[in-house]
Amino acid sequence: QVQLVESGGGLVQPGGSLRLSCAASGILFSIHHMGWFRQAPGKQRELVAVVANDGSTNYADSVKGRFTIARDNAKNTVYLQMNSLEAEDTAVYYCHAKHALASLEYWGQGTQVTVSS
Repeated sequence: QVQLVESGGGLVQPGGSLRLSCAASGILFSIHHMGWFRQAPGKQRELVAVVANDGSTNYADSVKGRFTIARDNAKNTVYLQMNSLEAEDTAVYYCHAKHALASLEYWGQGTQVTVSS
């Protein structure tokens, strides 16, 4: 059974930082591209950042220079370090895994991030 379990969300003031974690089980982590998506109320889910199985990364323009994605294949975990948070970053953040060679993908249950003073 595949599980992606996110943690680290919460309430933070503008300008603050949070680190999200996503622990994966039931998949061969090293051959999956791992990503973070987010969905704000009334908006579509959007890609935030992705780290490929080869370690290359890609970010949404809105988070470049503020967010950093990283993976630890030994721990089957992907992280999202979020700095200089803004109110517009408020959303439910979802962990995503996509098999690098097959049409298989998985989602976590989501973790709420709220940026407010």
